[in-house]
Amino acid sequence: MASSKTILSSKSALPFKTANKTKRREFHIKQKKARDSIKRDERFRRRREEEKDPKLREERQARNKPITIDQKRTWDNVGGDEEDALGLAVDVDRIKRQKTADTIDSMEDEAAINDDEEDDADSMLDEDSDEASDAGNRSSTKKRKSQPAPTGRETSPTTSTGTNLDLSPEYLLSKFPTLFTPPAEPKILITTSINSTLYNEGSLLTSLFPNSTFIRRTAHRYGHKFSVREISKFASNRGYTTLIVLMEDQKRPAGLDIVHLPSGPMFHFTISNWVDGKRLPGHGNPTNHFPELILNNFRTPLGLLTAHLFRTMFPPQPELAGRQVVTLHNQRDYIFLRRHRYVFRDKRPTEKSVVGTDGKVVKGVEDIRAGLQELGPRFTLKLRRIDRGIQRASGQEWEWKAGMEKVRTRFQM
Repeated sequence: MASSKTILSSKSALPFKTANKTKRREFHIKQKKARDSIKRDERFRRRREEEKDPKLREERQARNKPITIDQKRTWDNVGGDEEDALGLAVDVDRIKRQKTADTIDSMEDEAAINDDEEDDADSMLDEDSDEASDAGNRSSTKKRKSQPAPTGRETSPTTSTGTNLDLSPEYLLSKFPTLFTPPAEPKILITTSINSTLYNEGSLLTSLFPNSTFIRRTAHRYGHKFSVREISKFASNRGYTTLIVLMEDQKRPAGLDIVHLPSGPMFHFTISNWVDGKRLPGHGNPTNHFPELILNNFRTPLGLLTAHLFRTMFPPQPELAGRQVVTLHNQRDYIFLRRHRYVFRDKRPTEKSVVGTDGKVVKGVEDIRAGLQELGPRFTLKLRRIDRGIQRASGQEWEWKAGMEKVRTRFQM
């Protein structure tokens, strides 16, 4: 018999604990089935109620919306010219909107002051005017003064994570003028590190970047081992606009160094999760058409600078007949690169219509669906360093440090 001090277990069918392992297992299974049955009945009851009243479903979805780390993202408080630093996490779009709002407020204040001065001058010149007109002027002036000042706009959730390249700060335009004037026809030279065996991966990059050429970097003991600076000079003299050096570690792609010719800057990325196109299930074969480019979620000055770098590596006019698109999606300072082929088709009876970010069906495309086929390769990039010129000796504009990830809600890009 159980003693009076025995604590009743809510997960057991008996009012006391038993030493029999088999019985404990049976009791646990029985109680688990009972809890699952209660949850299932509650779920079916809620579904019946929401079918009768759709507002209940909308309220439940708005109440149960998960809060991710991206939604908790924090920004640095800047003032004056502090936003000129690449190491600060500032939202360029928010700064532009704040400056626009401040300009509008200052213009309205100046207009109100000018109106007040004009009213004072008129009242001094026309002292013997009619009392009714004076009363009307005073009432209109009071109305203008009593208007509340526009309040600051609160942070609203972004409905789109697309990158607006027109929001680039002025100091980036003056410091990196060549990055913000993309060439009419990019020409890319791709090579590898010394003693590398990544010849197949280097050839795959030629299909990813248009107008690119892959040249093996010799490792012969009698051959001259050219440095990156010498290769950059060689490529610049022959009309190349970008140099890509694929780094290797344990016979796998480990890094990507991109040099913007002729004199830099030089971006250093690390590569992870490299997957060849032939290893992707249901993959397609790429064609020689110029792809479309999607730059997603680059919001800080450092992110915009990186986005402009990739923009200079793709032709400005894509060939839409190829229906190919290259996506560079930035999330938590990791850049995910994917290449797809898309097709528009009719919606099947069993499929749902396209839903927008607000959860409502997008008008005009109710009967259209888009299909995607990944072409590969796919990999993930992380920016580690930006050199002013070519290689580390030229100095660094920005460099990743271990302490930057101490705050999980603060991101650099």
